[in-house]
Amino acid sequence: RIKGTEHSEYRKYIETFPEIDSPEIFGLHPNADLTFRVKEANALFKTLGETQPKGGGGDGGVSREDVVYEKATELLERLPPDYIEDEYKAKIKKLGGMTIPTNIFLYQEIQRLQNVIFKVRFTLGQLQLAIKGEVVMTAELQETLDSMFDARVPHYWENTLTGDEFSWRLPTLGLWFSSLLNRDEQDRSWLDNGRPLSFWLTGFFNPNGLLTAMKQEVTRKHKAQKWALDDVVYHTEVSNFERADQVKSAPAEGIYVHGLFLDGSAWSKSDGHLVESQPKVLFVPLPILFVTGNVKKDEDKAKKEMFGHLGPYECPVYKYATRTDRYFIFFANLKTTPEKPPNFWTMRGVALLCNT
Repeated sequence: RIKGTEHSEYRKYIETFPEIDSPEIFGLHPNADLTFRVKEANALFKTLGETQPKGGGGDGGVSREDVVYEKATELLERLPPDYIEDEYKAKIKKLGGMTIPTNIFLYQEIQRLQNVIFKVRFTLGQLQLAIKGEVVMTAELQETLDSMFDARVPHYWENTLTGDEFSWRLPTLGLWFSSLLNRDEQDRSWLDNGRPLSFWLTGFFNPNGLLTAMKQEVTRKHKAQKWALDDVVYHTEVSNFERADQVKSAPAEGIYVHGLFLDGSAWSKSDGHLVESQPKVLFVPLPILFVTGNVKKDEDKAKKEMFGHLGPYECPVYKYATRTDRYFIFFANLKTTPEKPPNFWTMRGVALLCNT
C-alpha cells in the first residue's frame, strides 16, 4: 500500500509493474502469450513473403514458371479421380438409399468434394497451358502461380467469387492438399466399405450436417417414445479410445468422432477430466468423443449423474481457431474437478478445434 499523496510516489510504484502483462491476470494460461507471439511472427513472415520481388529466374537458374509447372504436374498425378454421379448414387443406394439421413449427408459432401477436385484439376491444367504460352495468363492463373510458388493455397481454391468458403482454410498448400487426399479417402471408404466406425469430423465441409443427421436417426429409433427432433439435444462422452483404429464396433446409437484438439487445456486420460496445459504445448488431441441425441429432460438427469452438482464444462467446438458463430459446431460436455470448476475453464477460454 502506498503511503503519502505525492504523485511521484504513485508513479514510482506504477513503474515497478511489468511492461508486459501476464495472461494469468485475465485468467488465461501462460501459453496464451506464446500463441500471441507465434501469431505475430507468422504475420511478419507473411508480410515479408508478400512483399518480396516476383521476377523470373536469371543467369540460367530455374524460373518461377518452371518450378510451378513441375509442382502442378506432381499435384495432378496425386489428385484423386473424379466422382461419377451415377456410380456414387448406386453405391449410396446399396448403403440404404436416401431415406437414411447420414446417406443424404454423404451425398452432399461428395458433391462438394467433387467441385473442389474439378476446380483444382481444371486450374492446374490451364496454368500449365498458360506457362507454355498456349492460353492467356489470366489474373486468376497468375494469382495461382504466385501462391503455388510461395507454397500458399490459391485464393480461388479456398474461396468463391463472393468470398464465401469454397473448400477449407489451411495455412500452406501442402497441408491443404493432404487434407483433400484424407477427405477423399474417408468419403470413398464410406462409399465402398460402409459407414465408418469413427468419423473424422475435420474432414467434412458441413460437420453440423453430420450431427443433425445423427440426431434425426436417433429420434427415429425412439419413435415409440414419441421423441420430437426439436426436443432432442446432444449428449457427449469422452471415450477411452485414443485412436480411430482402436474402435472395433460402432455404438448402438449416435456416433464416434475423432480429430478434435483441446486449446487452452489438456486432458487427463487416467482421471478423465480437464487439466492444465503443459508449458509450450498449445494443442492437445482429445480422445475419441461419443456423440448421441437425448431428450432435454433425460439429458438434465444424465448430467447430474455424470458430473454432480458442479455440472460439466460446456466446451464449444469450432471448425477453425477463429472462434466465431460462423465456425461454431456444437457444445461438448467435459468433466472438471471441484478445485477447478467449469467457471475456471471458461476464464481459460478452453475450446475444441477441428483445425489448429
